[in-house]
Amino acid sequence: MIGEIHIITGVTAVGKTNYALEYAESHNAEIISCDASLVYKGMDIGTAKPSKQELSRVPHHLIDILDVQESCDIVTYNQHAQKAVDTIIARGKSIVVTGGSGFYLKSFLSPVVDLVVVPMSVRSAVSKLYAESGLDGLLDHLNRINKEGLGKLDCRNPRRVQRALERCMASGKSLPQLHSEFEARPKPYASYSKRLILLSREPDDIRSRVELRAAQMLRQGLIDEVEGLMATGIQNNPSAASAIGYRETIKYINGQLSTDELLPLIIKNTMQLVKKQHTWFRSQIQKPDESIQLTN
Repeated sequence: MIGEIHIITGVTAVGKTNYALEYAESHNAEIISCDASLVYKGMDIGTAKPSKQELSRVPHHLIDILDVQESCDIVTYNQHAQKAVDTIIARGKSIVVTGGSGFYLKSFLSPVVDLVVVPMSVRSAVSKLYAESGLDGLLDHLNRINKEGLGKLDCRNPRRVQRALERCMASGKSLPQLHSEFEARPKPYASYSKRLILLSREPDDIRSRVELRAAQMLRQGLIDEVEGLMATGIQNNPSAASAIGYRETIKYINGQLSTDELLPLIIKNTMQLVKKQHTWFRSQIQKPDESIQLTN
């Protein structure tokens, strides 16, 4: 055993930041952020990014590592996360991973990407096929490769169908073959001890905190922040531009929402995210090592 990874997660607005800070201080740990938006510089107010004071209490990693125009996928995140883990362990510290981005979180627990490299020529060919023949054309081609069936692939999702076809064409293998190889891959950080803590609150408490946070963001200058990010290219990065709080504010700035519509829409979309996160936790984290219901 060469180290300890403590994973602290829960839905948006549950109170992960404060809990993780206190936990890290009491466990001689440094924090690795597991949030898809905190990686971006300048996305501060809308992400409820830890304050300078909070960041000074415990060393943090994977916050403000990319410009807002740069894309961040799971491969990029994993590369940065592995470097952070190695650095922290070299200092003789333990590790606290905290955040609510499910796919990034899962990358500490099990394999999330295969080793198939998709050449640009294949990606272009699949993109052209989709433009000319639509989803039906993609599925027809994919079914010809996969005589055994398409398994659990979401066949109504064009993006997932495109990615599946790309991987089959690039590897020369069927989806079942790729799935079997994927399942046989070793678990990440296999030599580390891991402890997963799931934080929760009563539903009414979560909603109150979401409403308070959204209102505070607007008072603190979310609109000005988004205007500045639009000037530096956030809309060239769909992942960043679609983050809750940012996508609604972009619509407001572009005249697609009124002042009275902005706050309620941010709250509504945040609560929809909370619901999705609850569903993800139930399916992916069925047995956390510890479940803690917060009340303060």
